[in-house]
Amino acid sequence: MKKINAWFGLNTVRKKVLLLSKLAGGIIVFFYVFTSELPTNRRIAFVIWFGLLVAVIVGVDAMLGRFISKPIDEINRTARQMAKLDFSAHCNIHAEDEFGELSQNLNTMFSNLGVALEKLEAANKQLEKEATKQHLLLTQRKELVDSLSHEMKTPLGLIRAYVEGLKEETDEQKKQHYMDVILSVTDRMNTMIVSLLDLSALEAGAAKLSEERFDFIELAETVAGRLLIDTPNANYRFTYELPDEKAFIYADKYRMEQVLNNLIQNAKNHVCDSGEIHLSVIRRESKLRFSIFNQGEQIPPQDIPMIWEKFYRGKSSQNNTFNSSGLGLSIVAQILSMCETDYGVDNKPNGVEFYFDFSLIA
Repeated sequence: MKKINAWFGLNTVRKKVLLLSKLAGGIIVFFYVFTSELPTNRRIAFVIWFGLLVAVIVGVDAMLGRFISKPIDEINRTARQMAKLDFSAHCNIHAEDEFGELSQNLNTMFSNLGVALEKLEAANKQLEKEATKQHLLLTQRKELVDSLSHEMKTPLGLIRAYVEGLKEETDEQKKQHYMDVILSVTDRMNTMIVSLLDLSALEAGAAKLSEERFDFIELAETVAGRLLIDTPNANYRFTYELPDEKAFIYADKYRMEQVLNNLIQNAKNHVCDSGEIHLSVIRRESKLRFSIFNQGEQIPPQDIPMIWEKFYRGKSSQNNTFNSSGLGLSIVAQILSMCETDYGVDNKPNGVEFYFDFSLIA
């Protein structure tokens, strides 16, 4: 039944427009045949046919307005409100097509923004109770507003540009491309908000690290397998070096998975075409060292201290702007600093290597 609905249901804008155009053409042909058979002269028959043709055109225009123009105007209105940082905006489109999906994603993003700001405000109120943290509170507020304003300006402008382009575009493939881009940008903005909230909670001390004993090798294999091996159309060569025996550490397993995920994703974002990504876990007496190397451009020495800052993106990451929130390495640095362990980055002859150490336990 679902397959039948997928094929014949009017669940996409393209199907609606296609059905409407075919239906209008059929009605026009029917009216022409009908009027040509009327028992009257040809001039009167033509006038009748022309009047019916005008009625069909008006009807088609009204339906197109309902299916396309009205949803686009509603999305544009909502995007304009959000561009003014009005997170109470709500997109009222209830349709089982691309516009309905876009509307739902926009509303979800607005809701996440509202929740994020509410939680940040709650964290800020807690900081206000401590007189020694007043300066930190004001700094974090300003940084959050500046970061949000700066980082949202480009994607919001892109959303508005593509939505306005949908009004004028008649090519169905280009329309679908515009919608895919808008959905991709909204997903990225949602990810950025969640990451920023998480980082702010860590920095403010609102989020604490738990501790448990677990096998780091098993965790590294799981994360690397998901991100580097089970990846279709990969444009890199993946190699690894892992010890045969288990290696237990005492840390927050969820946060360590987050660290591995961000470091590996960073390597994928910066590896050159057909380059190598090498993951290594080495035991050194009572220490365990994790490292991830990606072949590609080196980091300028003067930029190395800045790569751990929020929203920093080097020249080599410009092509990956919409694949990254710019917060991954900041989260890595915050978590590893809270674990009080060594971490860093080194330029290699043909690439870059990130690393961190952890104490082994029995």
